[in-house]
Amino acid sequence: MDLSNLSFFYGESVDVDAVGTIIYRQEAHKFDGSLLHDFDFIVLIVHEEQAAELAVEHTLIGDLPCQVLHVTIESLQRWLIAGEKGDLIRCFMEGELVHDQEGRLAMLRQEYIEFEQPLRDRKMLYEFSRFLSIYVEAKRYMQAGYVIDAYQCVLDSLKHWARIELIERGVLPDKAVWEQVKELNTAIHKLYEELTQSTETIQQRVELVLLACEFSVMSKMAECSVHLLQILRGRSKPWSIEELIHHPDLKMVRNELPLVMRKLVNRSLVKEFAVWTEFSGYGSQGIRYSAD
Repeated sequence: MDLSNLSFFYGESVDVDAVGTIIYRQEAHKFDGSLLHDFDFIVLIVHEEQAAELAVEHTLIGDLPCQVLHVTIESLQRWLIAGEKGDLIRCFMEGELVHDQEGRLAMLRQEYIEFEQPLRDRKMLYEFSRFLSIYVEAKRYMQAGYVIDAYQCVLDSLKHWARIELIERGVLPDKAVWEQVKELNTAIHKLYEELTQSTETIQQRVELVLLACEFSVMSKMAECSVHLLQILRGRSKPWSIEELIHHPDLKMVRNELPLVMRKLVNRSLVKEFAVWTEFSGYGSQGIRYSAD
């Protein structure tokens, strides 16, 4: 069975509840080896909803072995912003679109290719949130004397900061982020070299990079939080942290959101208010947030 027949099968026999279907052909024998042998074809079927965010089938269409991936459109959008599931995203971006209900997948693909606002703002907030969380973890490791663990955290946090620098320049980060950043000769790449190649002790390298990251956090916080600040300004009534955590446009950063909010308050980018609330029959003051 050739690709045209496979396209016909999935284009005509697709689940009526599917948003769309994409077929991707792997490069012939690219990954052949004793430990890994990929399927020649990957079929990506995108659903509005399903029990699991990713379900996998291995199937034969005629005599052709295929890996069929069922994903939700919400998960797909999240992985696009987070830069996760690289092989699946490659299938989405480069495969043949054989079914597209209402053109939604084509629109999502085009948005990702053009990489304009608001996608850039959402991705910037995601990368900043991850950077901040890992940076704080690195500082805690250093305070506890776990230098090697701090080193790994700093390396991870730098990668998120490198992505921020690329996004600021309108460049979509890919998996080879350090190669992308190297071409731009940015300060963050120099920090990466300092961390990985310096002759100083690991502790000295980590302390130097943490200090530089501290300055970077303070200088770029407003630019990185544009998406969050816009949501805060979207209504006159201040927000509770619970409302923000459950906001559909902030699902990507809900784990890091409490930390981000406290940093924004400390930087005077967000205002906090004490509001009387009822909790378990006792009056208490809850905190609400807003932005000018």
